Amino acid sequence: MTGPEVSPSFRLVYVPGVMPDKWVRVWNERQPDVPLTLTQAPAEPAHGMLLAGEADAGLVRLPVDRTVLSAIPLYTEQTVVVVPKDHLVTAADSVTVEDLADDIVLHPLDDVLGWESLPGRPALERPATTADAVELVAAGIGVLVAPLSLARLHHRKDLTHRPLEDGPASSVGLAWPEAATTDLVEDFIGIVRGRTVNSTRGRRPQPAQDKQDRQEKRKKDGAAQGDAGRRRQPSAGAAGRTRRATGGRTGGKPGAGTAKNLRRGKPRRRS
Repeated sequence: MTGPEVSPSFRLVYVPGVMPDKWVRVWNERQPDVPLTLTQAPAEPAHGMLLAGEADAGLVRLPVDRTVLSAIPLYTEQTVVVVPKDHLVTAADSVTVEDLADDIVLHPLDDVLGWESLPGRPALERPATTADAVELVAAGIGVLVAPLSLARLHHRKDLTHRPLEDGPASSVGLAWPEAATTDLVEDFIGIVRGRTVNSTRGRRPQPAQDKQDRQEKRKKDGAAQGDAGRRRQPSAGAAGRTRRATGGRTGGKPGAGTAKNLRRGKPRRRS
């Protein structure tokens, strides 16, 4: 005796700062029978979950290992400087790397910007997380450079931020294991790319949908053939005019055997 059939589910991992709400809403509308399981994880653990098969797809920070993961870039975030509200840089609308030369710039271990050379003065030690770095900024220890979404995620009333014009930026993309591109993954790709539910670029319809499409096509073809047949069939008036013009004959050349042709000329006499 077999147990009850388990409905398929779609497992999505996403990194802090990324808000998948709009895509989740569309998924629930289009796939009401396939539950969407959400898991938030830092950047590196999120990649590990994809590689271990613990998630079907992920909204992650790029780049990823393209030898094992497929990825679609979605957007690039604005980079900002998080500072206390009374910091000097708040007098400007934006900040450059040179403006931070005299500041201690905190560099958390989960940094996602990938600095080649960190601006400003280094801290004595690196904070473990971005959240820890924000706490140090609030304590007046230094400033933090981070993507805008993380600055908003860890917002505090005593802190503010300004755009950094010439710093590195972080891009967000949809990634999934290259060897596990399932139909559900294709469906989610279509959602994040903004495809409509009837888009031909999505995955193929299910067999039941194929059958229904074929039946509708046959109905349309039959209706079209019926219309064409009615257009080709002559009306009663047109048929009457044709019989009068041909002397009642339906074959031969037009006008053959008509009364006009019978009166043409006299028969020759025999010699």
